Amino acid sequence: MINNFKKVLVLAPHTDDGEFGCGGTIAKLVEEGMDVYCAAFSACQQSVLPQFPSDILITEVKAASKVLGVKDDNLILFDYDVRTFNFRRQEILDDMIKLRTKIQPDLVLLPSVKDIHQDHNTIAVEGLRAFKFSSILAYEVPWNNFSFSTSSFVHLDERHVARKVEALKEYKSQAHRTYANEEFVRSLARTRGVQIGTKYAETFDVVRWIIR
Repeated sequence: MINNFKKVLVLAPHTDDGEFGCGGTIAKLVEEGMDVYCAAFSACQQSVLPQFPSDILITEVKAASKVLGVKDDNLILFDYDVRTFNFRRQEILDDMIKLRTKIQPDLVLLPSVKDIHQDHNTIAVEGLRAFKFSSILAYEVPWNNFSFSTSSFVHLDERHVARKVEALKEYKSQAHRTYANEEFVRSLARTRGVQIGTKYAETFDVVRWIIR
């Protein structure tokens, strides 16, 4: 069924969220010939560690997207300040509507509305408004999700997980995060794979599924 999609849009509150939440799926969709777009709404310049340039995440997301196979022109970066999204909902919604008009995605991947990070939650809620006529899957960000419905899975092969791992390694400025390591990424993919009787998987909450 996923092969029926032609254009896929990943909404990432911050530059690394798409890779963490669904990097393996992005690699698989690109491999299968789908036109995958990634829109990140903040490069988190206000919270980058002092030993890195403040715009380091812009460099890192470009490198990570290349690892996953996303075309340069399909990476869209906005400049919202981190942890202020809830004060700028209308501007964010307006930008999403412009994306909808330009891309016309069949499938949208976004954070869960149960994600407790204020920026993630804003992207999730405004994303539902902007893309209500597309199929929508919410990706998993375990450290922010108090609850998550594992109602859909994407089977991944070793090469997809390896690409996700390599993409995340590009985020050297985020290496201090407890979840930013290969052991965790692979163990989560294995856990989700076990749930569907395969080696690796990523899970999603089905928000809206449109069969045409």
